[in-house]
This record gives sequence, C-alpha cells and structure tokens, in this order.
Amino acid sequence: MIAKELHDKTPDQLRDELVNLKKEAFNLRFQQATGQLENPARLRAVKRDVARVKTVLTQKAASAATDA
Repeated sequence: MIAKELHDKTPDQLRDELVNLKKEAFNLRFQQATGQLENPARLRAVKRDVARVKTVLTQKAASAATDA
C-alpha cells in the first residue's frame, strides 16, 4: 500500500481500511500460532500498513484542527 493512495482517501475510508487491516493481522497471527501461516512476510507488511493508515489519520486530524 502506498501512502499517496491513503492521502487521497477520506477519514471514513481510512477507518474502514484500518478495521480491515486489523482483522487481517488478527487472522495472520492466528495462522502463525497454529502453524498454518504460509507467507510470514505478509504479517510484517500488514503491520506496516496499519502504521501507515494510523499516521495518515493523525496527519489529517492535525491539519483539520489547525484549519478550524
């Protein structure tokens, strides 16, 4: 996921994306615990995507606060 794509989304879309990513991270952790995880690199990528979405949400909130 590219940060530029995230900047183009609305905060509601970003929150939905965050929920989906957290669900995926949970499923991947569950697979890892049961020994069924096929692609361990995906876990790291999802964690980073969650961080990106949170960062963009924080930036949008800060810019909205300064604009108001």
